[in-house]
Amino acid sequence: MNPILAVNLLSPNFGLFFWMTVTFLLLLFVLRKIAWGPITKALIEREEKIDASIKSAENALAEAKKIQADNAKARREADQDAQRILREARDASEQLRAEEVDKTRSKIQAMQEQARVEIEREKESALNELRAEVADLAIQAAEKILDDSLDQNRQKRLVASFIDGLGRN
Repeated sequence: MNPILAVNLLSPNFGLFFWMTVTFLLLLFVLRKIAWGPITKALIEREEKIDASIKSAENALAEAKKIQADNAKARREADQDAQRILREARDASEQLRAEEVDKTRSKIQAMQEQARVEIEREKESALNELRAEVADLAIQAAEKILDDSLDQNRQKRLVASFIDGLGRN
């Protein structure tokens, strides 16, 4: 190895130092304008986008939680309304059933009363027919026994008074 070259490497050369510094500063300036500026700007923009996305996601999450709470509340209210409607329907049906039972009982009682009246009327009619028949039989029997011919009106009066006397007994 050549000692002169070795000495040159260790000795300071101000011209070389100056140009190396100028080149380095020029390289820094060019890198700053061309590379670091756009890279830094892109990184800042990306950071802002990420922050905006995070805030947007947090807002969406908060709104989703609010919607979920509203849905749960609406579902509870709908369940309560459904229970209330079912309760009212049961009450109404029970009331309607009770009214129908009362109407049916009233109709049955009316029919029973009508049947009693009809039976009583039929009974009276049968008794009247029986009385008339008995009266006719009594008149016929009395005619045969007495062989006396009474007029028809007198016979009926006698029988009617006899029957009236029987009704009191």
